[in-house]
Amino acid sequence: MSFDLFNRGFFNASAAAIAPELLGHYLLRRIDGKWCGGIIVETEAYIKNDPACHAYIGGKTLHTPRVKVLWGRPGHAYVYVIYGMYYCFNVACCPEGMAEAVLVRAIAPTHELETMQRLRPVSKLRQLTNGPGKLCAAMSMDRGLDGEDLCDIKSEVIVAKNTEREMIVSELGSIAVGPRIGLKVAADWPLRFGLKNSEFLSKKFQN
Repeated sequence: MSFDLFNRGFFNASAAAIAPELLGHYLLRRIDGKWCGGIIVETEAYIKNDPACHAYIGGKTLHTPRVKVLWGRPGHAYVYVIYGMYYCFNVACCPEGMAEAVLVRAIAPTHELETMQRLRPVSKLRQLTNGPGKLCAAMSMDRGLDGEDLCDIKSEVIVAKNTEREMIVSELGSIAVGPRIGLKVAADWPLRFGLKNSEFLSKKFQN
């Protein structure tokens, strides 16, 4: 199975611009020599001078080992842990030295469903990957993938083009925009994007 990857230039823009563009494309993780994952249906952008971005906490710019990937070249994976047990997968964006990212909040599973259901058993398929921690569990993604090059087919995780993207976006009611979820600061910023009618959204959009 072959996939067409985005070049690094695609990610060399603001996360606010890239977040909606990723919708409808594939997030894939290599497990036992096979690609598992699915179609990205929900994202959130974290941008420069954003108090919710890990690189800009409390009004200060942070250059810590945890966020090293964000300050580097775009098109790499930034993976972090929340609540001491759940992982979140992000795509580093912007030119080197600007530190922005897109959080992938949900995917519609399409590849190697048996593998994902073994890793995260659920009673209903729509619950398998409808949240950032859920998709990471179903795709066995953790801090070990932090820094992986999403533009290199040899990587353990990639973002791949979907030639049917336009059709999927149209079928799922176009792209919705709304406030971000689960934040204590800047939650009302309209930087959450999703395919409006996807059953795999972590939360439905109001508009």
